[in-house]
Amino acid sequence: MRRGRSTEDQIIGVLREHEAGVKAADMCRTHGISDATFYNWKSKYGGLTVSVVVRLCALEDENRRLKKLLAESMLDVSALKDLLGKN
Repeated sequence: MRRGRSTEDQIIGVLREHEAGVKAADMCRTHGISDATFYNWKSKYGGLTVSVVVRLCALEDENRRLKKLLAESMLDVSALKDLLGKN
């Protein structure tokens, strides 16, 4: 698997293989991922199902979008305060 190209289904599949008893080093070699990537996936997605992971990603995207909207709004307010303060 290439970097950043793994879907949630593939990640969950790799973690399921590990739960079935395949050694981490053998599995990483088979799937072409590093040990660090595997353990990052395990810490983030360990014990989750595909539907939960999809919902988690949707919530992360929504959170990212809302943070961006808040930052833009705060920037607009700051610009308006500076403009009104100069008059």
